[in-house]
Order: sequence, then C-alpha cells, then structure tokens
Amino acid sequence: MITIILCFIKFYMKALYIVLSLLFISCGSKQEKTVPTIKKLSESVYASVTIQPDSLYEAHAVVNGILERNLVDEGALVNKNTPLMHITNSTSALTSENALLSLQLSTNNYQGSSNVLKEIKEDIETAELTLKNDSVNFKRQENLWNQNIGSKIEYDTKKLAYQRTKNQLKVLYNKFYRTKKELETQAKQAQNTYKSSKINTDEYTVTSKINGKVYALYKNAGEIVTTMEPLASVGSATDFIIEMLVDEVDIVKIEKGQKALITLDAYSSEVFEARITKIYPQKDSRSQTFKIEALFITTPKKLYPGLSGEGNIIIAEKNNALIIPKEYLLNGNSVITNNGVVQVITGLQNLNEVEILKGIGAETEIIKPE
Repeated sequence: MITIILCFIKFYMKALYIVLSLLFISCGSKQEKTVPTIKKLSESVYASVTIQPDSLYEAHAVVNGILERNLVDEGALVNKNTPLMHITNSTSALTSENALLSLQLSTNNYQGSSNVLKEIKEDIETAELTLKNDSVNFKRQENLWNQNIGSKIEYDTKKLAYQRTKNQLKVLYNKFYRTKKELETQAKQAQNTYKSSKINTDEYTVTSKINGKVYALYKNAGEIVTTMEPLASVGSATDFIIEMLVDEVDIVKIEKGQKALITLDAYSSEVFEARITKIYPQKDSRSQTFKIEALFITTPKKLYPGLSGEGNIIIAEKNNALIIPKEYLLNGNSVITNNGVVQVITGLQNLNEVEILKGIGAETEIIKPE
C-alpha cells in the first residue's frame, strides 16, 4: 500500500512539474531568453590571499634577560649572522668571569713557572742524586761484606738507606704522573667551563639566521626578555610568497603546479598570475581551511608583508565549451526550451556560467526560469 502511495506522489509531482514548465513556456514572451555560446571556460576554487616574505621567521632569544638595545632598525637589510639586539644578564657575566679566573689558575698550575709539577720534579732530582749516592755506598759496603770486612750492622744500614731512597723515588714518580694527569684534567675542565660560559655570553646577542630584511622589532631597550616571546620578524627582502586559505570541501581539487589568478586590494585593477607550489596537509580546525602557498609568475612592482586579496585557483579549463548562464539552469540538471523542460548533463562551471555536455545544442533557445 505504501509503495502505491509513493508511486502516486511521484507521478503527481512529475505531472505538476510538466504543467509548470508549460506555464513558463506560455509566458515565454514575458521571460528572458538566450542561446548557448561556445567559448573558453575555466573552473576555479576560491581562496583568500595574504602576502608574506619568503623565509619569514620570528627571532627568539635563547636566554632570559633584559634588552640592552636593538642593534638595527625596522626595515634594515641584514646578512646572515648580523647582530640584531643585545641582552644583558649580570649573572652570566659573573659566571663567565669566574670561569676565566679558574682557567687561568688551573693553566698556571699545569704549565706555569711555579706549578706543582715543578716542585715534584725538583724532589725527584734530589731523590735521584740521593739514590745514586746510597747505591754507591751500598755497593761498596756489599763488596766489603763479601770480603768479610766491616760489620753486619753497617751493611744492613747501607742496604736499608739504598732501598728506602729507591722506594721514595718510585713514590715521587707515581706522584708526578698522577698529579700531572689531575692538573691536565682540571685545566681541560676549566677550559670547557670557560668555553661554555663564553657561548652562553655570546647567546645574549641575537643574530639574523638569513640574508634579508628586518620587518618588525617587538621589544624596546629596558624591557624584560624571555625565550617564549619573539623579539623580531625577519624575512627575505626580495622574494615573497602567496599564502592562500582554501575551504576543506575544495582542498581535494588542488594540485601543485595549478595556475592561480590573484587580485590584491592594493592593486584592485590588476590581476596577477601565480603557480601553486606547496599544500599544507594539516587542516586549521578553527577556520576549517587548509593553507597552500603559491609564487607569482607576474609580480607586482612593490609588495609588503600582510597585503591581502583574493585568488581563484584554476582546476580545469576547456577552450570550446557550450556555455549557458548559470541562472538559466533549472534544479541543476534541466533547462526550459520552447518545447518544454529538457534534462541536460553539465560539465565545468564557475560562479556565473556552466558548461552543457548533453541535452541541447548551440542553436537551442532557452528560457530564464521565474
């Protein structure tokens, strides 16, 4: 029963549709008419546009402190490693000074004229002379003892003196090499500490990472600087990129290499050609858009960061397309002719026009729906 009712409703709607179409035709003399045209048609995707310098980045400090001064002005051209600003921190300066003093002391202990090793060397030289003398005395006493000359006490005394001096010299040698190793290690550690403190001190000068232009300075002298806040904006002085935001429903139509037609508010009467160079895969959840980048084929004479405008990305083109105004299309798949409603198959389309692939010809007169 339900199926019969649905069929009846469908038949009724179709009949009503035909009646209305005939009504439109009967009033044709009062309605606008046109015939399709054959011309080039482009289908495009809309995008909002913002101009940004190439390689644009925000310079950050790697240490906390107070901005002593900016070393460049906004708009200044800079080279890679050009100092941009200097930050002060008394703690870092004191640490570096103490590290230098420690390095000088440890170096003097290791290599200086009054170092500990020199004292041990002098002790070794004295012990070597004493050993040589004790050795001679012991050998002489040993020879006499072998000839049954002298007493056992004299022999043992000379032998003990020789053995004691020999052991003392061995201890001094071990002390020398151990002390030398310790002083060498201390000197290297002090040198590394000083280098580290020097690096930290150098980090209080923020430098440019690229050859380019300083577009903005965000801090003034005397303000507190943290690693979380940007201090300057630096980018290319000559090369600019076009940042475009595309709706998520259109992003699947975009490919690298597609041509885009760009209009800028600052050049309202001109259209500039560009080419898509990059598509970012991550969607912005707040705006529900995807970011893409393009480069100018024809570049405006003068550009500034932040210039805005609109873009149309050409996703398809056809030279000899059968075109009708979009306002003449009925329900997206029909047109009204002098003979009634005719279903058509559409192809490319833009905001104002649509291509007809099948259903009517170039000579077919169509009527604008009320």
